[in-house]
Amino acid sequence: MDGAHLFQLGIGLETGAHAEDSRSSQAAPDVTRDVFDDTRDDHFIRRDGRVFAGTHLIIEVVDGTGLDDEARIQQAFRDCVDECGATLLHIHTHKFSPQGVSGVAVLAESHISVHTWPEIGYGAFDVFMCGDAEPWRAVGVLSAAFDTPDVRVKELLRGDGLVAESEAA
Repeated sequence: MDGAHLFQLGIGLETGAHAEDSRSSQAAPDVTRDVFDDTRDDHFIRRDGRVFAGTHLIIEVVDGTGLDDEARIQQAFRDCVDECGATLLHIHTHKFSPQGVSGVAVLAESHISVHTWPEIGYGAFDVFMCGDAEPWRAVGVLSAAFDTPDVRVKELLRGDGLVAESEAA
């Protein structure tokens, strides 16, 4: 098998890191801890009487420009991360021939992903963020990055209903 098409995940990406969290050698945390425990790194969100793990936005960029430009997409990922108050871990994108880009920005708070069809000005973005990050701020960033006012959004509250606020300690 020709290994030219294989890569080791993590090597040479945004941070150059290629090992999992350094805490992985320690004893596994007690998974029965309260999801509202302030010492947890992955806080559940409380909003409007609901408790959920994170906000997942399905964002459609319509009539956009620059959706075939890999560097522009990477910069849009970085701008979204900064604007939303998230933490970037890695970015990986792939340019297709004759057109189109797929990519993912892996975040401490989850991810941003995209697949584009530049021939029709369409970009399908997913923005999923947990904790204190503000994923809705990505909408304006993507509108500006791809020069279009036509950005359509659907919201999904991941893990909604799995934990009731009354169960919190």
